[in-house]
Amino acid sequence: MVGEQTRSRGGVALRMIYFEILRLAFSSLWTNKLRSSLTIFGMSIGVFSIIGVMTFIAGAKAQLDSGLSRLGANSFQIQRFPALMSNPWQRYGNRPEIKLPAAQRFKDLMGETAKVNLQIRRGGIIASYLDRRTTPNMRLVGTDDNFLSSSNFEIARGRNLGAEDVALGRSVCIIGDEVAKKLFPDVDPLGLVVRAGGQMYTVIGLVAPKGTSFGESQDDFIAIPITRWLAVMGGGMWRTISINVQAPSQELLPAVQDTAVGVMRQVRGLEPEDENNFEVFTNDSLIATFQNVTNMVAIGSFGVSAIALLAAGVGVMNIMLVSVTERTKEIGIRKSIGARKKNILFQFLIEAVVLALIGGFVGVVLGVVGGNAVSSLMNIDMIFPWGWAIAGMAVCGGIGVVFGLYPAWKAASLDPIEALRHE
Repeated sequence: MVGEQTRSRGGVALRMIYFEILRLAFSSLWTNKLRSSLTIFGMSIGVFSIIGVMTFIAGAKAQLDSGLSRLGANSFQIQRFPALMSNPWQRYGNRPEIKLPAAQRFKDLMGETAKVNLQIRRGGIIASYLDRRTTPNMRLVGTDDNFLSSSNFEIARGRNLGAEDVALGRSVCIIGDEVAKKLFPDVDPLGLVVRAGGQMYTVIGLVAPKGTSFGESQDDFIAIPITRWLAVMGGGMWRTISINVQAPSQELLPAVQDTAVGVMRQVRGLEPEDENNFEVFTNDSLIATFQNVTNMVAIGSFGVSAIALLAAGVGVMNIMLVSVTERTKEIGIRKSIGARKKNILFQFLIEAVVLALIGGFVGVVLGVVGGNAVSSLMNIDMIFPWGWAIAGMAVCGGIGVVFGLYPAWKAASLDPIEALRHE
């Protein structure tokens, strides 16, 4: 019983000692505000650069994964240009357009091998019904009878565009949920006539809502037969077409893709030695391309962060060495009244780690705010990168230990008699 009480008192005393060490460490940092602030600033810059970039990348990656749901299952696309390229004209401007006759021939040659959807679109269109109008960012899509399955949509009411509608170029349309809510808030739109792009179309179907992708509504569109689109939007038969190919199953996707490439080369009249003058991409290839780009950005950010954190670590060491010199007499007094070497070591090490962690915390906050601000401007969902935030704090703590260990050891190793004589 007596032994337990003794151990209990010893544990309380030890906790009080460590609490006092922590109090002294924070008190020292608070006393030297300017010095501490400069060190914290240097540390936060290094963390901010990587956290800000990775916050934006994480949000963009999540948005990309969500946005790819617009492609139907087991599908891939064939286009004139790569999907993720800011200025494809510089490298691929000499590629011929995919015109409707060629796209239709591709669809015919694919036959029953896969579902093929032809699609062309224009944004910035206003649709109206009576005195109601949509915002001027609606999309007018020219497509065919495979539009719903290729884009992963479903009909809520009415019917889809049919092969006969496309063949005859009928003035009919199916409308997205957002268009229906704006133009027909209190009436069934089926059979009514809407105006879009200066033309009249009879509504034959209402598409079920799908939400947003890359910050853009997927339900703000009107889809009409592609032949009617080309006739009324100008350019006749010579507008470039996007082709979506949907395989019967995931297992057959590679074989269908190989077949589609061969058929497209035949349609384009390419010789065996010629390179493809079109682009084929799947969800996986889009993600891989995006990953390659973000990896290069991340590597650059890591370089900037490493340099900034190294400089901040050296700053922590220098400041702590100055602190040891200024507090030499204090260290001598503490040692003369019984402070142990490990207590002095722990106090100065704690000061270095606290400096680094505060700088890391500030950098994480600024990085998350900055990264999400850029994401917001680009209509990308905001996100908090927990993994990177924890890693950033851990790295800062490690820097505090590594660069604070020598000053702490130097302080703990001072001779108390010589320290008391220091002026």
